[in-house]
Amino acid sequence: MSEQMDTEAGADSEGARVAMVREVAAAIAAGERTRVLELVSDLNTPDLADLIELLSADDRVSLIETLGPKFDFEVFSELDETVRDQLSEALPNALLAEAVKELDTDDAAYLLENLEEADKQEILAQLPTSERAALERNLDYPEETAGRLMQADFVAVAPFWTVGQVIDYMRDTEDLPDTFSEIFVVDPSYRVLGAIELSRLLRTKREVRIDRIMNEDRHLVLATEDQEEVAHQFRRHDLMSAPVVDENQRLVGVVTVDDVVDVIQDEAEEDMKALAGVGDETLGDTVYWTARSRVPWLIVNLATAILASTVIQMFDATIEQMVSLAVLMPIVASMGGNAGTQTMTVTVRALATNKLGPVNAPRVIGREFLVGIVNGLILSLIMAAVAFVWFGSGKLGVVIAAAMVINLIAAALAGILIPLVMDHLDLDPAPASGVFVTTVTDVVGFFAFLGLAAIWLL
Repeated sequence: MSEQMDTEAGADSEGARVAMVREVAAAIAAGERTRVLELVSDLNTPDLADLIELLSADDRVSLIETLGPKFDFEVFSELDETVRDQLSEALPNALLAEAVKELDTDDAAYLLENLEEADKQEILAQLPTSERAALERNLDYPEETAGRLMQADFVAVAPFWTVGQVIDYMRDTEDLPDTFSEIFVVDPSYRVLGAIELSRLLRTKREVRIDRIMNEDRHLVLATEDQEEVAHQFRRHDLMSAPVVDENQRLVGVVTVDDVVDVIQDEAEEDMKALAGVGDETLGDTVYWTARSRVPWLIVNLATAILASTVIQMFDATIEQMVSLAVLMPIVASMGGNAGTQTMTVTVRALATNKLGPVNAPRVIGREFLVGIVNGLILSLIMAAVAFVWFGSGKLGVVIAAAMVINLIAAALAGILIPLVMDHLDLDPAPASGVFVTTVTDVVGFFAFLGLAAIWLL
């Protein structure tokens, strides 16, 4: 009953969303500004971002212009990357400059990073000097690094300050971050000495010096460090935030857990898409970019399919003499492909999360080999019985059973060894592993089944 209610609630929610999009689009087309404001007035930031993504490109711009001063610039941080880039190109630079002033440094950098250089400089010129310097420093770091991910706003104090001085400083200073959970302790050259959680600060007497209560065990993050490695450190050490330092070990920003959650989600989606040979595409991409992303791996798949077909051609005379082979051989290749994909998916994810390496690789390879044998034996017995009932041939059942055991062992080994080899060669195992694993299982499956049939049956 509860599942049915959840399903009905989900259907009602989806129906309401569709109705909302249609009503907003109709109000925009009719130029009914009051009606538009009325429809979106109760939407929170994520819901407004969803609405903008579902509207057409022209309606997105019209909606933002209609909202005017009532538009929450935080919406830009919730938008799909492609939609955000399209909006940053379509909206006037004056509006983007206002957005940049309101957003955190990392979100502002995402908004500007793909703009033409002339537009970028025009927007930066409208910012206060300190904000412009912080944003330019953020943009100077490569994409997908801690320097691009960090926020330039943080709270840093001297070790000889007292708790009371820090509290008074936070009360009196207006340009502090809107939200923060840690205060960093730095020396005169801005090298990090430690950090203090706000909860501990507020529970300590005012006259106590900061260096007596600070936590010196800090996980520093280099600004040039890859964001995936940063996310791994957050997971490993249960961090809420981490100071970001430059090549001179000076504090330049802070990475917070909310940004790391986005990175983890983005990296997981990237791996999932890469395993399918899709690339970094989104629903907002054009036909040209979507096709351009998919065609290269489809061409590689075509080449490997031709290779598998040449193996079949080697046994064309065998197939002509026993048509049942043509009926059964796709089963052997398909089961091998599925088994290989299972192993490959687990392996690629383990490599991405640093849970598989030289230390435990031999043990995991041995485990997968044994799993391949067990799966092969179970499935071969089932398939042998099916072949016997289907075609009335015990020998044919034995042949397909043997071929299936061979192919499932090959699938298990290919599924783990191919990603490991590619990772050892500093190549991304996610996009290419699927193609090579499928090729191995097709070639081995066809060759084993048709070869054994040619030797024993004919």
